[in-house]
Amino acid sequence: MKKLSQAIVLAGAMTAGLAAVHTAQAEVEVSASATVSSMYLWRGMDLGNGSPAVSGDLSVSASGAYAGVWTSSGDSSLGNEYDLYVGYGAEMGDFSVDVSVWTYVYPSANAFPYANMADDDVDAGVDTRGNTFDYSDAIISLGYAGASFTYYMPVGAESNDDYSYFTLGYGMDAYSVTLGHADDGADNDYTHLDVGYAYNDNLSFTFSKVIDQSADLDKGEEGVDEDLKVVVSYSLPISM
Repeated sequence: MKKLSQAIVLAGAMTAGLAAVHTAQAEVEVSASATVSSMYLWRGMDLGNGSPAVSGDLSVSASGAYAGVWTSSGDSSLGNEYDLYVGYGAEMGDFSVDVSVWTYVYPSANAFPYANMADDDVDAGVDTRGNTFDYSDAIISLGYAGASFTYYMPVGAESNDDYSYFTLGYGMDAYSVTLGHADDGADNDYTHLDVGYAYNDNLSFTFSKVIDQSADLDKGEEGVDEDLKVVVSYSLPISM
């Protein structure tokens, strides 16, 4: 419950900030978008087993503070997903910082395999439907010019304390490179490299590959698929 309390405190503080901004009659922006992708790529893994994914986003922002919801159809194991998030971002010249809390909800699922639930819970078929803050991340991102560092810290009540994930990224014009590393704390870790190209404001391409992992797939050990993944995405803004 300590991690859950941390998530609620962070979310509450950010929500209070949004309220203060509104009180000060700051300009409030509402934005939305819809995206169709050839694959649901998540931290170097294809969660949809090659199936296309449709996603949408609705957000409200004011003076750096923001909140919103993101939803997707693409997870083959857990079904439809929606994420709730709240955060704050600021820029100081070439420097930028962003802090947010995200919670991941799968209304039709009764287990969450990516958080390494206890074996007893999985065997018992623990029903996690509707438990909004069970699987959440506190995320901090630091940027300088085109470079960035982002760290994801599990804070949900059922999240794995030992799991960690971070990315190093660099973007220039239409091109971007992201190096991500995931470690579940049980000698199961992997590193993936993503290269992105934005053809225009709507159409983008991502090439992703796991370049290193502790599991030896040639020996039959269970690990992450190392095949090159190519994702084509088309996004459209929605007028509000």
